[in-house]
Amino acid sequence: MGRLARLVLVLCVVVLWACGLAAADEEGNQDESLESKTLSAEDQVKDHSTGTRVVAGQIFLESGKSDSQSEDEENFHSQEEEKENLLEELNTLEMSNLLNKDLEEAEVQSTVLAAIGGTADGEPCHFPFLFLEKEYAECTADGREDGRLWCATTYDYKKDQKWGFCETEEQSNKRRQMQEAEDVYQTGMKILNESSKKAQKKEAYQYLLKAADMNHTKAMEKVSYALLFGDYLKQSIQSSKELFEKLTEEGSPKGQMALGFLYASGLGVNSSQAKALVYYTFGALGGNLIAHMILGYRYWAGIGVLQSCESALTHYRLVANHVASDISLTGGTVVQRIRLADEIENPGMASGMLEEDLIQYYQFLAEKGDVQAQVGLGQLHLHGGRGVEQNHQRAFEYFNQAANAGNSHAMAFLGKMYSEGSDVVPQSNETALQYFKKAADMGNPVGQSGLGMAYLYGRGVPVNYELALKYFQKAAEQGWVDGQLQLGSMYYNGIGVKRDYKQALKYFNLASQGGHILAFYNLAQMHATGTGVMRSCHTAVELFKNVCERGRWSERLMTAYNSYKDGDSNSAVVQYLLLAEQGYEVAQSNAAFILDQKASIVGENETYPRALLHWNRAASQGYTVARIKLGDYHFYGFGTDVDYETAFIHYRLASEQQHSAQAMFNLGYMHEKGLGIKQDIHLAKRFYDMAAEASPDAQVPVFLALCKLGVIYSLQYVREINIREVFSHIDMDQLLGPEWDLYLMTIIALLLGTVIAYRQRQHQAILRPAGLRPAVPQQEPPPEHQPPQ
Repeated sequence: MGRLARLVLVLCVVVLWACGLAAADEEGNQDESLESKTLSAEDQVKDHSTGTRVVAGQIFLESGKSDSQSEDEENFHSQEEEKENLLEELNTLEMSNLLNKDLEEAEVQSTVLAAIGGTADGEPCHFPFLFLEKEYAECTADGREDGRLWCATTYDYKKDQKWGFCETEEQSNKRRQMQEAEDVYQTGMKILNESSKKAQKKEAYQYLLKAADMNHTKAMEKVSYALLFGDYLKQSIQSSKELFEKLTEEGSPKGQMALGFLYASGLGVNSSQAKALVYYTFGALGGNLIAHMILGYRYWAGIGVLQSCESALTHYRLVANHVASDISLTGGTVVQRIRLADEIENPGMASGMLEEDLIQYYQFLAEKGDVQAQVGLGQLHLHGGRGVEQNHQRAFEYFNQAANAGNSHAMAFLGKMYSEGSDVVPQSNETALQYFKKAADMGNPVGQSGLGMAYLYGRGVPVNYELALKYFQKAAEQGWVDGQLQLGSMYYNGIGVKRDYKQALKYFNLASQGGHILAFYNLAQMHATGTGVMRSCHTAVELFKNVCERGRWSERLMTAYNSYKDGDSNSAVVQYLLLAEQGYEVAQSNAAFILDQKASIVGENETYPRALLHWNRAASQGYTVARIKLGDYHFYGFGTDVDYETAFIHYRLASEQQHSAQAMFNLGYMHEKGLGIKQDIHLAKRFYDMAAEASPDAQVPVFLALCKLGVIYSLQYVREINIREVFSHIDMDQLLGPEWDLYLMTIIALLLGTVIAYRQRQHQAILRPAGLRPAVPQQEPPPEHQPPQ
């Protein structure tokens, strides 16, 4: 009875297994194309003995019965004869069959490359194959002068001479063309990256232009932006637009973002915020960080979309993650924010740029052995900024000179450079550690922080959190931002200390006051997640926005500024407009400033409305001059209708929020004249006085305005009183005495006598006879100067 039960169980398993195979075959047949269904199973096996089938010109492996399955069947029959081990083997067989069934259902048909033409047309390529005593694991162009790829369909090509092409002639030509374009592109990029001279960069763009004409995507992206901004190519909005449209059709995120920018700013196309939003969205979905940044700003400010802090947070956080990951130990490049409006009022003061003469003077001092000049120039070249380009080679040389003279600051920065590594300085934890130790022993906070990093991450020394904490605390006590940042990180993550979010927040705040990007990033994360603080989406977005604006694209601020200084306002305004779309307040105000001066790239009737738009965006970010400009535009009717009430509101906001002396003066004038507000001379004087107190520069115009106000007030007082009534109330006897009339007559007589005497003297001088005047003898000229007779 037990034996019969075992046999019944075996038969059930076999039936189930057969049903599974039939189901798998049925599913495979349903997936076949109409063309493949016309072939019988025998024909397919006959044509492709390797168990393949043809679908749409490609050969796919059939998922037939595997060898392991056949072995399992044989084992099954042998196990049936062995009654004593039947149950154990049956369980093994059942699991094996189920596993094979799952593999059959999950197996993906792998594509086999079919040979085209040659001596084995339609047969699958064999990899690897042997040709000229060398094995090839992929198609090759070896042995052919036309460069066309081919493969062998058997292992030994020399023996069987079975081969075919891996591509059609059209595909081959296209591949060779793209390879040629790639070579041209790489040549151009090599020249562009290795040279700093303008002539060589122009030459590089000629190569890129050639590659773009050959439809090389990356070259088209570089060239299209160069045409848009006028970088080493003649600026052409229309040509760049055509390239951007072509890139967009190919699905390029950079092209989509740029086309969105054109529609947003109305350059070369009719302005359409809806289309701009669509292209920005596609660019962001493609991973373009600038598109994410633009969308973040739009959601934050409610431009073309409903204002949404959470949506802005999503976009800004994504970009900030990339920016923070690029920040090195040296802190990255310096972002130079120069406002053109401020520079016009105070040339050279607001920009923070170093004059060329001053840089040469510091270089002269450094060459003469001035250690402070060497360290200062080293830091300038390490980070770049203030008119000095980033140059690690020169930074290393200056630091090396100062370090040899015993300067601890230079030693610490050399340690930083070795710790990070670059093309100039090879990465070396051991060398960095030596410099950090020397600087730390001399009490230098930069060296102490670097030594703390070495112990924290085990760079050249074993990991020791206690020593890391000790050195970070020493550096933080001296106000060094890196020490404060790392202390905050240790408290935040609970590394070497008990986790303490309040302490982390304290040190992150201290580091952020020193301008450290990662401090802003960490604070943003804490506010975004509500870790250690109350969750604040608004604060998190502002902090993430600050981090995003430190990305590498911020270098275009200086490029735009240099274009403006070189007299190319059209190139500058386009660059500022793109940065303005990204939310840079300084770019918004600079774009508005250039548009205010009638930039030719924009129609004459559109300059003021567009300038007004960007002044408005800059003002909403707290820029005082922009707020005053909004008042001026509404006061004078630039780009909008004259609206004194709106002008008054903007002036009042600038006065109350930013304490602007100019806004206070303007409010005084509007109160004086009664423009947009009821006329009130007392309030006018009050605002004039406030302007004088707010700024020393306003004292002279305020004095003149008050003098004018005094005259107006006097005239107004005279008009309001009755003169006759005033004189009727005056008692002259009481005021001047009882004989006041005699005094008055005497004064009048003296005045009359003086006038008569003066007139008589003038009359005598006019009527004096001409003969009484002394004759002046005429002298004859010397003989040599006499005129000819």
